[in-house]
Amino acid sequence: MGISPAVAFTTILLALMVGAGVVSSSWGYALGRQALTGVRQPDARPASSAASNQASPASGDGSMLQDEQEIIREVQLRMSGGSVDGGE
Repeated sequence: MGISPAVAFTTILLALMVGAGVVSSSWGYALGRQALTGVRQPDARPASSAASNQASPASGDGSMLQDEQEIIREVQLRMSGGSVDGGE
């Protein structure tokens, strides 16, 4: 009893697809590993640094938001080439 040509063709195609998948995944892993060379995890946790920013806000009233009119004034000063430091 011989092997059917359809079964042989299907088996060959399946083996080629598995081989191509292995080659592709190993190549992608190598490229990704090379791309991340030198990248390290940050020293501080972002959650704790965000908490410390909220503990010491920029303004004294406990709010990190600026007044809209103050922002508009700073943008207009920057566009006109003026100083934003308030020493007018």
